[in-house]
Amino acid sequence: MLSLLTEFCALKKLEVLDLSYNHFEGILPPCINNMTSLVVLDISNNQFNGNASSSYVEAIGTSLEYIDFSDNQFVGIFSFNLFANYSKLEVLKFNDQNNKVEIETEGSMGWYPLFQLKIIELSNCSLYKLTSNIPKFLLVQHELNIVNLSHNKLNGSFPNWLVENNTRLRVLDLQNNFFVGQLYLPTLIHTHMTWMDVSANHLDGKLPENIGKIFPNLVYLNLSNNNLEGNLPSSIGGMLYLEVLDFASNNFSGGVPRGLNTDCLSLWILNLAHNSFNGTILVGKNQRILQMRDNQFTSITPVFNSTVDLSYLDISNNRILDTIPRWLGNMSGLTTLVMANNNFYGRVPCELSMTGTLDLSHNLFTGSLPFCLNLPKLQHLYLQGNEFTGSIPKVLFNSSSLLTLDIGDNNFTGNISVEIKQLQGLRILLLSGNHFTGIIPNQLCLLRMIRIMDLSKNAFSGTIPQCLHDIYFWKTADPSFDDFSLKVEPRPLDFESIYTYKGFSSMDAYKYSYLQYVDTEVEIKFVTKYRPSSYKGSILGYMSGLDFSCNNLTGGIPPTLGQIASLHALNLSYNQLTGKIPITFSKLAQLESLDLSHNNLSGKIPSALIDLTFLEVFNVANNNLSGKVPDMKAQFGTFEKSSYEGNPLLCGPPLDLCGPPLDESRIKGNESYPTPRQSSNATDYKWYEVDPIVFHTSFLVTYIIFFFSVISIFYINPYWLQRCTNLIEDLIYKCYFFFFEILERLLNCLCN
Repeated sequence: MLSLLTEFCALKKLEVLDLSYNHFEGILPPCINNMTSLVVLDISNNQFNGNASSSYVEAIGTSLEYIDFSDNQFVGIFSFNLFANYSKLEVLKFNDQNNKVEIETEGSMGWYPLFQLKIIELSNCSLYKLTSNIPKFLLVQHELNIVNLSHNKLNGSFPNWLVENNTRLRVLDLQNNFFVGQLYLPTLIHTHMTWMDVSANHLDGKLPENIGKIFPNLVYLNLSNNNLEGNLPSSIGGMLYLEVLDFASNNFSGGVPRGLNTDCLSLWILNLAHNSFNGTILVGKNQRILQMRDNQFTSITPVFNSTVDLSYLDISNNRILDTIPRWLGNMSGLTTLVMANNNFYGRVPCELSMTGTLDLSHNLFTGSLPFCLNLPKLQHLYLQGNEFTGSIPKVLFNSSSLLTLDIGDNNFTGNISVEIKQLQGLRILLLSGNHFTGIIPNQLCLLRMIRIMDLSKNAFSGTIPQCLHDIYFWKTADPSFDDFSLKVEPRPLDFESIYTYKGFSSMDAYKYSYLQYVDTEVEIKFVTKYRPSSYKGSILGYMSGLDFSCNNLTGGIPPTLGQIASLHALNLSYNQLTGKIPITFSKLAQLESLDLSHNNLSGKIPSALIDLTFLEVFNVANNNLSGKVPDMKAQFGTFEKSSYEGNPLLCGPPLDLCGPPLDESRIKGNESYPTPRQSSNATDYKWYEVDPIVFHTSFLVTYIIFFFSVISIFYINPYWLQRCTNLIEDLIYKCYFFFFEILERLLNCLCN
């Protein structure tokens, strides 16, 4: 590769050198300085490395108009001082995704550029390390079309002068900086402004009332993740070309201007999540993605009576008290509907036809799921925390694309149908907190793609299926949780190339990704390590667990469970399991939590369990285990008494120390267990180690001595004998009269 670049150096009259989007690597050849006729130099999106010295372009000459060093592996400081004499320079790009380049824009003595840039892109270039303010040379730039200074931790107030000075500015990207104060706008109308992103800063105060008039042609406006407050200006309804509006994660309040949904007919994405908006959610005609979660809305309705074309609707965590609107079932393109944590009530309509996610969790829904509910392409179904009753409708088992099924904390009853085996692609099965009965069917073992299975807090009976080891529980990350069914291609901004030279044209493809405005990551809650934990996205892809706790399961623990080597959490507590703890559990190399407490397990705790190096939680309390607990080595050195309590025949640290073994003739069965004793330097004997013959003889002798001692006292001193006799006589009379008085009163009550 480098030899090829060296050959290019001989082309001294070459004017355009475009090496972008290749796999060049190594240090950029110094001979590139010999190409003095270059007008365009584009080496972006390669793997060039070395010092980011501006000497690469120092000797090329002042003919350069276009420079792009973006997205390579350069390190060090790149100074702009040497550009001071480049009068023809129009495009300057040095975006650095690796954050290893520091751009020096001011210099030690300052400089005054001769050029007038059209495009400047210095994203993620550590400008803050040398100067925390916006570059001063931009004060004398008046022909800028694109400005991208994002991800640089720049501070100060919003540079409205930059917009004021450049009336042809189309793209302003200042996201992820430290700009503070109010968003002051220029005084003149900017009809060319198409893209404005000032998200992830520290702007506060109210949004200017005239923002819609100053930027009437905006296509993309993102002010999310700031501290803006107050009502939305009604002038936003005048942005007729607006396609994306993102005001999420601010402190806005009040209602949403009606004109935003009735007049902005090009609006595809509206994200107002994480604010304090109230009133009614209005759904526009052409909107595809509506993200309104975490507000205080109380109702939802379409603006027009015609069919709405939504693909994604998230209205979770609001205050909506209503039934599910029927018009939601008429949207054939709706892939995801998230209505969790509201006050929706009633029954689920049959018309719903999602292909991605249906989340109705934590509402007030009642009744049984309709047998007409047909969701053959649904991927994720969340119904947790409602009042659903009845059995799981068999039609649900026809959802062959289902990855997540969460119907926990409801009032479902009946058995698990054997037809559940049809959900061959299922990854998450959460049935906890219901009233399911019967045995755990062996058909669950056919769901071999399962990662998490939670059947806890039900009334299942019978034994644990022997075939559970047939389920993979995945040894590696599961990529299926990265899939998402929202298929909408991003659209680039539609304007002509800003820079053109002899067939070479350039304009950054500024386009928004729809996926950045939807929550594509699957999230579930699973109790492990004594607490409910949320697993989301890539973390969920690494989690695996099995929870059969709080049921009526009987029989022994199948040793085959020890073959599920990738299991991270296993909870069989609060059942009626018997037998021994399988020694095969020592093969659960990835296990982090093991809870077998509150059963009837017996025998020893296998000492081989100390090989479980990732084990953080271990609980065998309240069983009938005996013998010495595993040595306090590795993870077992972290477990306290509470992990073993309720097993009186267990001994050894952290419990009582173990004494010498009992005589085998006095031990039931064929096994001999050490007996517990207190730690003491004085003696090693306890009551249970005393000879029974000696004990009973000493007790009898003590009783005889006591008896004759009392008789002797009465014989020597008759006064005490008389007092004792009188006391006994008085006690007998009192008891007699007390009994007959109570009986007389009882008879009188019955007669009356």
